[in-house]
Amino acid sequence: MTREDLAKTLENIAQLLELKGENPFKVRAYRGGAEVVNSFAGDIVQKAKDDDLKGIKGIGDALQQKLHELASTGKLEYYENLKSEFPDTIFELFSIQGLGPKKVKAVYEQLDVDSVVKLKEAAESGAIAGLSGFGKKSAEKILEAIEFRETNAERFRLGDVADPVEMILDALKSHPDCLRCEAAGSYRRSKETVHDIDILVATDKPESIMRFFVDNDWTESVLVDGGTKSSIRIADGLQVDLRAVSNAEYACALAYFTGSKEHNVAMRGRALSRGYTLNEYRLAPKEGSDREAPDDFQDESALYEFLGLDFIPPEMRENTGEIEAAEEGELPKLIERENLRGTFHNHTTASDGRNTLAEMGDAAIELGLQYLGIADHSKSSFQANGLDEERLRSQMAEIADLNAKYTADGVKFRIFSGSEVDILRDGSLDFEDDLMAELDYTVASVHNAMTLSESEMTKRILSAVENPHVTMLGHLTGRLLLKRDPYAVNVSEIIDACVETGTIIELNCNPWRLDMDWRWWKHATEQGVKCSINPDAHRCSDLQFLHFGIQIARKGWLTRENVVNCLPLGEVEELLERA
Repeated sequence: MTREDLAKTLENIAQLLELKGENPFKVRAYRGGAEVVNSFAGDIVQKAKDDDLKGIKGIGDALQQKLHELASTGKLEYYENLKSEFPDTIFELFSIQGLGPKKVKAVYEQLDVDSVVKLKEAAESGAIAGLSGFGKKSAEKILEAIEFRETNAERFRLGDVADPVEMILDALKSHPDCLRCEAAGSYRRSKETVHDIDILVATDKPESIMRFFVDNDWTESVLVDGGTKSSIRIADGLQVDLRAVSNAEYACALAYFTGSKEHNVAMRGRALSRGYTLNEYRLAPKEGSDREAPDDFQDESALYEFLGLDFIPPEMRENTGEIEAAEEGELPKLIERENLRGTFHNHTTASDGRNTLAEMGDAAIELGLQYLGIADHSKSSFQANGLDEERLRSQMAEIADLNAKYTADGVKFRIFSGSEVDILRDGSLDFEDDLMAELDYTVASVHNAMTLSESEMTKRILSAVENPHVTMLGHLTGRLLLKRDPYAVNVSEIIDACVETGTIIELNCNPWRLDMDWRWWKHATEQGVKCSINPDAHRCSDLQFLHFGIQIARKGWLTRENVVNCLPLGEVEELLERA
């Protein structure tokens, strides 16, 4: 039972109560409880097991009892009884973009729609278009969302699989018969979404490792149970494949199963041109060649060196020029986590965040950061409790007071006052220039009217880029991975404009976004665009998203010189003063 399990159960209860038409205050209590569980700084699971939740704001007596039962037994009778009143497929409906609780309730009660299959039938038949509050366009959008869901049905966000994958890796590495172990495939290459997980283990006793892997508590179902390869499904349907090889085969196998396919093809071609064949287990002399078999490779670096290449980091292996750069000794020194000195674009309880300004500052200090940028939503984002001019100025004063306290206490840390200012439909910004001039920085982002044509959206964002008070662009394409496609925009044209104005482009490292896409970063930095790796944190724990930001930045060939928040505090202060 994890923090996420507790929060998800409370959120599910809120959804089911909403479907039943229960008192909205009761619904809000469960939804609020889920947020408290997610954002609580301590070990909320242990406190729930110990029945030690009293005094935590937002968790009343009833929720305390339920969380204690759930954490200590793994089940909650109230939830099980509530679920029994609905079909098992009902939660599918909440995964459809644009279908909120009220609309789910409408189609469930009026059309007996309790699954995505039935939802699709109702949309295609015209039944949904006839419901009050829907219409033909709503039905069309529902069908588009269903198609999107079906296309991505067996894919998972990188951030969603990281915890279970690392947990399995840690367990395998601690097994006495494991010599070496690593994740491979698209997970190791830090692709933003993955289809399944490949794990490679070096061992002299593969049967022992396979039994441990297959018979463990994490296994939901077994797909393949073999002597050197097994496949299982874990929670949420993620497929995990484990392959066992000898220690001598490990380097070639890790390179092969890491991929990508295109990178492997190029590597095999390079081996052939030198008189060798390269496969998933070994590099050997080509038939008829007078070449001698090389010694076993101790690691991937030795394999790359044998083929006349510098070691290519896994994130770069997409055959996008990395082999040519490795041959010429021109691979960039990629950014590392320890290079980060601070970050921008974070939210507090002033808008839709779940932690206070002081709590966010303390969390950043605990992570070893030198500075933190606060950018709560602006007034047009009313759904996110966006700040108006008066509230923003009040927050600026609060930040100044907190910074003075840090100085008085001898803490070398600063909070920068900013705002995530909405780019309105016509390209104007949500605040006047004189107010933005008072801020340390601004993040300009699109949050509505996402169906504009490419030319209209591009013009809209270009207008924001041209404003001298805009420091950086937030989540450039607006995508939500596996939930919403990016809106139509000419990214290349935006990059060119940012070069001219010196506008920074954000790498939003919330695992749902990872936006701007890694495929654009090499081009952008070659043009001279600077990046800011921002977690878009809405709670203290979200600052950990910086880990995914580093992975995606490496995938985009970024170095510490490309990323402004690798600068120490003094240099960032100078940069923002000039911007």
